[in-house]
Amino acid sequence: MKRIRCPKCDEAIQFDETAYEPGRVLVFECPSCSKRFRLRIPTPKVQTSPTDEASQEVSAHFVVLENAFQLRQEIPLREGNNVIGRSVKGTAANAAFKTVDPSIDTTHCIVSVQRRKGELLFSLRDAPSGTGTFYQGNILGLKEQVLLHEGDVVNIGAATLIFHE
Repeated sequence: MKRIRCPKCDEAIQFDETAYEPGRVLVFECPSCSKRFRLRIPTPKVQTSPTDEASQEVSAHFVVLENAFQLRQEIPLREGNNVIGRSVKGTAANAAFKTVDPSIDTTHCIVSVQRRKGELLFSLRDAPSGTGTFYQGNILGLKEQVLLHEGDVVNIGAATLIFHE
C-alpha cells in the first residue's frame, strides 16, 4: 500500500500501487476537500550493463557556471559522442542541462570521448548551432574540432562551461 497526501488539505490517502501498470496516470479526489489531483505511477529505471563501453561514464565533466539563465550544474561525460544543449522534452541531446537561455540550441555542440592507447581524448566541435560554440574565447569554425584539456573554457549562448578531467 502506498500513502499520498492531498496537495490542498494534506489529507492522507492510501491505494495499492501494485494494481496499476508503471507509467499510468491516476486521478484522485480527496474525501475531505474534494480536490482532484493526478499521480503518475513511476516506471522502473532500466539499469545499463557495466560492460556497455559506449555508455560508460568517465571521470570528466563540464561545470556550468551560474548566471541569469541557469543555476550551477555539472554535465557528466560518457565515452562516445556527448551532445550538449538545452534540456527540453524530447531533445536529442544526451548531455543536456537545464536553462531558459533561448540562444542555446537543444543540440548546441558535441564532445567526443575516445580511448586511444589507454588514454582518454576529449574533442569539441559545434553541432552546428545558431549562435556558435566558443573555445577559449574563439569561435569554432564549420567542422573545426579542438582537443579539450583541464580547465578549458567553452561558451555556448550565455552559458560558461569549464572542462574538468
